[in-house]
Order: sequence, then C-alpha cells, then structure tokens
Amino acid sequence: MANTYTQLSTPFIIVGPCSVESEAQILATAQALAQIPQVKMLRGGIWKPRTRPDAFEGRGEQGLVWLREAKQATGLPTITEVATPEHVELALKYEVDALWIGARTVVNPFSVQQLADALRGTDVPVFIKNPVAPDLQLWIGAFERFQKVGVTKLAAIHRGFSYYKESPYRNAPMWEIPIELTQRLNVPIITDISHICGNRELLQATAQKALDLATDGLMIECHINPAEALTDAKQQITPEELKTMLSNLTFRSKQSGIVERDLAGLRSEIDDIDAELLQLLARRMEVSAQIGEYKKQNNVTVVQMDRWKKILADHVATGADLGLSEEMITEIFEAIHQESIERQSRIMETDGDTH
Repeated sequence: MANTYTQLSTPFIIVGPCSVESEAQILATAQALAQIPQVKMLRGGIWKPRTRPDAFEGRGEQGLVWLREAKQATGLPTITEVATPEHVELALKYEVDALWIGARTVVNPFSVQQLADALRGTDVPVFIKNPVAPDLQLWIGAFERFQKVGVTKLAAIHRGFSYYKESPYRNAPMWEIPIELTQRLNVPIITDISHICGNRELLQATAQKALDLATDGLMIECHINPAEALTDAKQQITPEELKTMLSNLTFRSKQSGIVERDLAGLRSEIDDIDAELLQLLARRMEVSAQIGEYKKQNNVTVVQMDRWKKILADHVATGADLGLSEEMITEIFEAIHQESIERQSRIMETDGDTH
C-alpha cells in the first residue's frame, strides 16, 4: 500500500475526552487544550460502544453540535468514532474533520465494508484502530477495504489488544504487531496510550515507549474534570497534567526511532523464543519425573553415567553443526541433567530408597 496520508505533522498529538458529555465540558476541555502547542486535533466520543446496555452510550447528534462549537471556538480540527453508515452521515453533516474506526468494529468485516462504502468518494481522513484480538490480518484487511473504495487518507491507531494473561495494562501493547503493520503497510501510526494503559499512572512511560518505537503520534484522553467523567475516568487526565506529561517526553528523530523499532521487533522475537524454551524445559522436567517414577518402581539407579556421556557427546556434536560452542552446550545440558537428577532423587526418597 502506498503512503496515502502524508499530511500528518509528527508527532501528531490527538487529545480530548473519552466522551462528549455536555456543552460546558467539551468547550472547557477544548479551550484548555488549544493553549498546548503540541495538540493538533481534538477527539471526542459521540457514540460509545458499551458492553452493558444500561451504560452511558454517548450523546449522539447533540454531542456533534457541541463538538462543532468546540472546533469553532478553538480552531482545533476534530475527530470521532463511527460504527455505522448513519454515524458517518451525521459526522460529516456536522463538519467533523476526521473519523476513526473502533477496535470492536474492525473485528467485523461486514461493518468495515459498510463504513468504507459510506465513505466512498469522500476526502475525509480515516484512522483505523487495531481489532480487539491480536489479529494482524483483520487490521490489514480493514485498510484494504477503505483503499479499494478510493479512501486515500489512511492512518493506523494502536490501542493494544485483549489478552488472557494478567497484565498491568488494560490492553496489552504487543508492540511487535503494530511494528509489523508499519513494515507491511506504509501508513502513519498513532499510539492510543489511554486505552493501552487504562490507568493514568502508566501513561508517561507508555508514551515514551511509543515515541522510542517511532510512532507518528499519540492519542490521549483528557477531561477538564476526570473524576466526574462518565466513561473511562481512570485513564483520563486534566489538561494541566497533559501539559506536564508532554513536557517530560523525549521526542527523538524519526530515524533513531525506526532503529529502536526494528530492534524491538527482534527483541520481541527473542522473547517469544525464550518463552518456548521455558515451556520445553518444563515439559522435559515432567518427562524426567515420569522416568524417576519408573526407576523407583523397577529399582533402577538414578544416574546412568554411560548413557549420559553419550547423550552429552551427541548434543555437543549437533551443536557444533548448528554453530554453537561446546562450552555453551556442555554448561546448559549439565545444568539440565543436574536438575533432572535432583528431581528423580527426591522421587526415590519418598519411600526412603535412593535406588
């Protein structure tokens, strides 16, 4: 895909409340943000896709009226999320400058296609968030659908991924996925640190990490009074806190960020390999324990030195063919062997017999 959206100045900082709640709230927030030079665009949720039906689901068309007033009062261009063709029609009617496609919408190709068809022939920039699940192909597919209907101003938003493992993040960043997206598609990428973190205490470090990985900008949720926010109160910050956070960030050159991003991809690959090694080691020790049980039942000694010497010699030879040093192979497998002996010895000792 060609780079279809070169008009973004970097770093491109998009800021605003999670939800447009009232005229006073969005105007006060926007006016405070307009005093911060780094802020390039005002975000505000008009329709909120909530898990439970009784939760606050946004102000709808009335919120668009207030968002337009905020734009007129401050000069900040605006962006909001759309999930249906009707949303698109209303957002354009009230002169919203850019649209984003949410993570829950991107998971459904039917919905993405409807939005793409609704935007056919328009010149509005479209920012596409990653799907909730860590599925790179779904993310890429959404870009392809908009590209095929002639939408040329496209950018990505990385907002993290739902993951079953416990994590300090609301949505695991899984940096390797947006990194691969930028390698596959030549589009700008904005990091939504608020939805990755889910907690304002993590925002500063996560923003710096994103910038170090050559992100083109940040999306940050900001509310004039976060304690009273109707949605995502824990991850929103005040305009004053935003100003402090931005002043403490190091904005690196794009080239140095790309180098760090490439290294991050390789480091992530190492992390995955290490995780596989740990799983294999755990499995090996399980099998070793089973062997220990068998030896106890059949009154066989734990250590079989002749077999061990042959195994180690075979491993050293195989390692040499793979470019691995004898010293490393010997040290690793002697440590593994020693752990196996200790486990089997403990099994033997359960009946007071070490043979």
